Formats: sequence, C-alpha cells, structure tokens
Amino acid sequence: MSAVALRMSMSRWLNARVIKPLLFMFALLPFGWLLFGAMAGQLGPNPAEALVRSSGDWTLRFLCVALAVTPLRVSLGLTPLARLRRMLGLFVFFYAVLHFLAYSWLDKGFEPAEITVDIAKRPFILVGFVSLLLLIMLAATSWNGAVRRLGALWWQRLHRAVYLVAGLALLHFFWMRAAKNNVAEVAVYAAILGALLGWRVLRRWRGR
Repeated sequence: MSAVALRMSMSRWLNARVIKPLLFMFALLPFGWLLFGAMAGQLGPNPAEALVRSSGDWTLRFLCVALAVTPLRVSLGLTPLARLRRMLGLFVFFYAVLHFLAYSWLDKGFEPAEITVDIAKRPFILVGFVSLLLLIMLAATSWNGAVRRLGALWWQRLHRAVYLVAGLALLHFFWMRAAKNNVAEVAVYAAILGALLGWRVLRRWRGR
C-alpha cells in the first residue's frame, strides 16, 4: 500500500462516527482503574498518595497527547485528527481537576483555609494551582460559541496559553519529584514537551 493510500485509509478511519465514542471510553479507562483500585483497596500501602500522584501523571500524559495532535496532523497529513483535539484537551482538564480534588480531599480534608495556606507556602502547589486556573479558562472557552464571541484570532492567542500550562505543569512535577531525588520521569516529559514546543517554534520561524 502506497503512502497516499495509507493516509487516505487512516483519514477515513479517523472520520468514522465511532472514533469519538471510542476515544471517550479509552480516555476514561485511567479514571475507571483508579476508581476500582480505590474501592478494591488495590492502590498500595498509601492509596491517598497513589490517587493524587496517578491523577497528576495522567494529566501530563493527556497534555502530551493533546499537544501532539497538531504536529501529527500536519506532518502526516491526517486532517481528521483535528476533530479529536478538543476532547483530548477537555480530558486534560478532567484529570487536572481530579488531581486537585484528590489533593484537596485526601490531603487537606476539603478545608479551604488549609488549602489556601498550602498554596501560598509551597511553590510547587502554587504553580500547579495556577496551571489549573489556566486550564479552567481554556476549558470554559473550548466550545464553538466562544470562538465566535472572542473572534478566531483572539481565541487562538488565548489558547496558546496551553504551552504555559505545560511549562507550569512540568515545573510542578519537577519540584515534587526533585524533593525525592527522582527526576528521571520528569526528563521524559520534558523531552516530549520540548520537542512539541520546538516543532511549533520551528514552524513559526519558517512562516508556516
């Protein structure tokens, strides 16, 4: 099969109606696994830490996948990939909210005063919270009506904040892991996000 035929076949597959429901179900699998693990007592000796850490890990993973959509779409000529980007972005928001709720409930017992003090006192919590606020802004303007109200140009400029979110999320992850002298996984995410951002910068420099 030629490259053109393969691309056309993949495009037809990505355009199928079943793709979005399938993606939705697959994206919920980590949540289902965490929920089952919590209910079945299979999250190890410290289930609270496992929930907080795992939900944060999945936030970063979905962020990497969401940011990879445009480079893959352009590089491989798979235009239908664009229709999946919004859902992936909203799952980044979903797992980020889950991460914050797990921390707020399991670490701080939903005590607003304790959460506020912790955010102000610990820099890695602060940058994580700021990235969540930015994600709230992006999720709130992800619907088609927001594009019309803001205008396409301003909407695009606003949603470039996702790269700031990525930087803050990576810094949050680094500070958390550096305290335990465990930054190997941070380096992997940094390489992936750096490559995705580098692709954008190079493309912009070439005027594309």
